[in-house]
Order: sequence, then structure tokens, then C-alpha cells
Amino acid sequence: MSLHQESQQPLVSVIIPTYNRPEYLKQAIASAIKQTYQNIEIIISDNCSSENPQELVASFGDSRIKFWRHQQNVGMLANQLHGFKMARGKYVASLHDDDIWNEDFLAKLVPLLEANSDLIIAFCDQYIIDSNGIIIDVGTEENTRAYKRDKLAKGIHQPFYKIGLVDKSIPTAASCVIRNNFVNWDSIPSEVGGMWDLYLAYLCCISGHGAYYYPERLTRYRAHEQTDTMLSGSRDVQAKLRKAKSEMFCYQVFMEDARLQEFRIYFQQKWLEANTTFGIGLLRSEQIAASRPYFWKTLKKQKFNVRTLAAFGLSFTPRFLANKLMRISK
Repeated sequence: MSLHQESQQPLVSVIIPTYNRPEYLKQAIASAIKQTYQNIEIIISDNCSSENPQELVASFGDSRIKFWRHQQNVGMLANQLHGFKMARGKYVASLHDDDIWNEDFLAKLVPLLEANSDLIIAFCDQYIIDSNGIIIDVGTEENTRAYKRDKLAKGIHQPFYKIGLVDKSIPTAASCVIRNNFVNWDSIPSEVGGMWDLYLAYLCCISGHGAYYYPERLTRYRAHEQTDTMLSGSRDVQAKLRKAKSEMFCYQVFMEDARLQEFRIYFQQKWLEANTTFGIGLLRSEQIAASRPYFWKTLKKQKFNVRTLAAFGLSFTPRFLANKLMRISK
């Protein structure tokens, strides 16, 4: 590509938040640099990693890279948002430090947004890779089906409330490009925590603009033991509590939004599930009395919710027996 052609391309800000994953970070940066779409700035925001990755970042010798290191750990959300707020590009795209883009990711999605000024977001499908970067074929197919991208039509969707908030087809954290000036990054509250990507999908949905789905796998999402998703599904009680608390906040907001009343029953169901999950997390951390109000919230709406009834019963069970039962249920 000539310098003239490159100068005609709009600037895209690639946001890479990072924390204590130097080997993965190296691969993520490399995949950004190798994009065939070259007019980019790469913003790397380090959340005070124990080993400063500045030397690693500098080793690429690419003037498009901007590196920022927080002097203390500000939390995942604040680190992510810091990158977005630094962005000068017409478009922004999030690339987590453990994920990888195909070389043509931006080249295929940016022109879709350029061709239609009423689009806020363009997104694609993704591969699932393991800790070594190997594509997991079964996991990839399951992921596509789970988020209903296998049945999603190519092209423009407007409105896209169901796609974004019910089917959750839009992978905002790793596989989309967003029109920067359509999003107020200061409007994302701290309470969304690790669910910031779902809340970002919400902001895009309620913007009144459209979304474009490009049905090709152009990115690689890494599934490994240190992702918050994996942690919250395992024995990490604090990760489970964080995720459930974030879900409660998000679904409460969605329930109260008049534009989303068509899906209110679904959002209420997810809110109730999150309350039960949060209560179970409190039970596992032996905050027995504190857990019961969360079970009550669910039981008031769903008197015969088996999962909630079982957890509520455990809160009155002698500790040695309850602990044994909870270990079995994990």
C-alpha cells in the first residue's frame, strides 16, 4: 500500500489493556502490527504489572505504539477505559492481551463502517484457541452456536437489541470495530465491572444506529485458566462474586430501560439468576446471613426455583455439612 493510500484511510485506535501476561501480550501486539490495514495507533495500557512490560513493548520499534503504565493497580475496567479515552481514532477496537487478530481483521471491518455513516459497530465471528494458541475446533463451533452467530444473517441489523443483549452475538471485547464518536466512554459506570463489554453492547444498541455482521472468523479468543470467565466458573469465589454483582447491575439497568421492555422478562430472569449466584458466592465465603436476602429476592419472584431453594436451605444447614455439600456441587 502506498503512503498516499494509507493517509486516506481513517485512523483506527487499537486498545490493548494488559496485566501480567508478557508472552501473550507479545503475540497480541504482533497481530496488531501485522494488520494489512496500516493507519492505526496501538494504545497499550498496563495495569501495574509486577514486571514492567515497557521493554517488551519498545522491542517492536513501532512508532504507532503508545505505552501507558499505571503506578498502581486501578482494576480491569479502569485500565480498559483508560485506553478507550486515550484513543484519537475515528474507530476503536479492543484487543485483549491474550487474544490475537487475523491480519485482515481491520481491513475487512473498517470499510463496512466507512461505507455507511449510520453504522456504529461492525463485528465478526471468532476462533477459540487454547493457552498455546492452537485452535480448538469443537470449542470454536460451540462458541459460534452458543452466541447464535451460525444463524445470524450477514449485513446490517437495525435495531439490534436482541442480537446485542439477549443472544449476545457481538463480541465487543475482541472482535468488533466501533465508531468512536458515537460512544461516550465516561458514561460506562464502575459498577459494570467485568461486564463492561455487555454494557458497551447496550450503549451501541440504544444509540439508534446500526450494526453490521461479517460472518467470518477473523479473530482468536484465548480460553485459559486465568480469564475471569474461567475463574468465575471454578473455585474462585471472589471472581464469582464480582461477575454476579456486575450482572445484577447491568440487568437492573436493562430492566428499567423503556426501550427494552420487549425483553424485560428475559432481563429479570438473568437478574434473578445473578442474585442467586451472588448469594451462593457469599455462602461459600461463609457470609451466611448476608447471603439470604439475595435468595429471598429470587424466591419472591420464583417460589419454586430449585437452585435458589437448595442454596437457601444450605444457609440453615450446619456448616460442616453445608461445606461438604457445596464441594460436591462444584
